[in-house]
Amino acid sequence: MADAKTYLNDAEKRMNSAIEHLEDTLAHIRAGKADIRLLDGIRVESYGSLMPISNVAAVTTPDPRSIAIRPWDKNMFRPIEKAIIDSSLGIMPENNGEIIRIGIPPLTEERRKQLTKQCKGEAEEAKMSIRNARRDTIEALKKAVKNDGMPEDMQKDGEAKLQKIHDKFIKQIDEILAAKNKEIMTV
Repeated sequence: MADAKTYLNDAEKRMNSAIEHLEDTLAHIRAGKADIRLLDGIRVESYGSLMPISNVAAVTTPDPRSIAIRPWDKNMFRPIEKAIIDSSLGIMPENNGEIIRIGIPPLTEERRKQLTKQCKGEAEEAKMSIRNARRDTIEALKKAVKNDGMPEDMQKDGEAKLQKIHDKFIKQIDEILAAKNKEIMTV
């Protein structure tokens, strides 16, 4: 017979992964500032396989409005440029023979509002994942009472603790969203 703590730990792991997914997703949303994580999803053809840009070049942010890419192999300039152009980033790279520069243009007010809506949608998905984890855990606790003979008061205590964990994670999502919106709306 498993105790309520086992179910709560499982729910907390699921909720944590929802938060991690949200943070990763929001990191890839361009907020007008240069961030090397914008390039994480872009793959470059190198020696017969697709690799992240960071595996074939040094990627830095020399200032808040640009990303500098210094390929380790001179033959990689063309494939890196092509991968950036073909990506959904929507920015044209500049190549001076030494470094590939990506200038991050400032966002328009309309684009900022679109991005905040997109972020809100991502946050809602994370909240749904957390609510689903809570619902599944409550059902598991009820089954444990019915099938495994778990005492009902242990189930009720577990549900109360689960609600506190749920509320903590929902609050964390709201804080992450507020920080990202602030980052996007800051001119």
